[in-house]
Amino acid sequence: MAFATAATVLHADLDAFYASVEQLLDPALRRRPIAVGGGVVLAASYEARSYGVAAGMPAWRARQLCPGLAFVAGHFGDYQRLGDEVMDILGSFTPFVERVSIDEAFLDVAGALRLFGPPATIAVAIRRRVRAEVGLPLSIGVARTKHLAKVASQVAKPDGVVVVAPEAEHEFLAGLPVGLIWGVGPVMQARLAAAGIRTIGELAAAPGAALDQLLGRALGGKVAALAANVDPRQIGPARPASSMGAQAALGRRRATPELVRSTLGYLCDRVAGRLRAAQRAGRTVTVRVRFPGMRSVTRSASVAMPVCATLTLTEIATGLAAAALADHRGEHELTLLAVSVSHLVVPTMQLELPLERRPSGRPQGPGSRSTDAARWGLDRSVDAVRARFGPASVGYAAVVFSEDPRVPEAFRELAQRHPS
Repeated sequence: MAFATAATVLHADLDAFYASVEQLLDPALRRRPIAVGGGVVLAASYEARSYGVAAGMPAWRARQLCPGLAFVAGHFGDYQRLGDEVMDILGSFTPFVERVSIDEAFLDVAGALRLFGPPATIAVAIRRRVRAEVGLPLSIGVARTKHLAKVASQVAKPDGVVVVAPEAEHEFLAGLPVGLIWGVGPVMQARLAAAGIRTIGELAAAPGAALDQLLGRALGGKVAALAANVDPRQIGPARPASSMGAQAALGRRRATPELVRSTLGYLCDRVAGRLRAAQRAGRTVTVRVRFPGMRSVTRSASVAMPVCATLTLTEIATGLAAAALADHRGEHELTLLAVSVSHLVVPTMQLELPLERRPSGRPQGPGSRSTDAARWGLDRSVDAVRARFGPASVGYAAVVFSEDPRVPEAFRELAQRHPS
């Protein structure tokens, strides 16, 4: 497929997907502020968002902001079913569909114009079919590039269509906040705002040298290109993951060894399980520790034997986090912990022969073949039980008996199946 010169790229994004599904399943919840979750808000309806309720927020805080908020547990099977039905509708318009999460996808309709009309007409037809056949609201952005189509779909929310003609791209982007650019999060927004850059137009006009100094050469060049709508990425099937990771927002918690161990144990259990399910292991483990004020540090370690065993990954990650905290003794609180595994390979496990003699004093910790083999066998047993009885049926004690609020595993599975 050649680089697009016309606005034939669509980004279709279901509005407040999880909450919208709950309102579809239970008409009594429609037009009411609702949140999916329990101890933590997993998703919020637009009615709840108008009060400031947001995903990742503790339930007590959400109820403070919105006293009439209704919590629902979530129907995860219906999320998958309805998301798949929407993707089937998208596929009936063009074979060039790139699903990027359970509730959003890119389409290239350049080859469908003779059948269905101009891109704007196709977008309207898709929305009508999704509403009529599935019952969910959908917003669509139409543009020349993937980045701009995604920005347009955010502007179109809720339940709208925005078409950006090629000649109007820079005018459309100029007044929008920099936070709409792919990859620009709260930390980068604050850094740009401190330099007087709050809109995409201001970012596009900033000198390259200033952005390089502010964000680093690679990141500065990337966001500058997106601000100018330079995005050569084409629509195609998802690439194999080059890393796997997970993170947990902690609010503001005292940095105790128990908190670090429990949280990283939970995260490593999830990451290691995903690695084994994908038949992958990784050579590099990275831990990110975030402190109040959005200050964060990372520590990485490369291992000789690719890792996918839960306990081994937990021990490496806990050691990295301890090193990060030791280097920042003035920090006494944490707001986030994250772990990722990269440099993925197909794992091999060579069991140690019983007759092989081990030098006296050889440690039996991570990296010894007998320990790795035992942990591998344990994890495979855990995986088999979870596959038969569900992800919450068995687990490590430090994780299972932790009182920290956790996102339901069914919700995690959806995100893992369709990562953004």
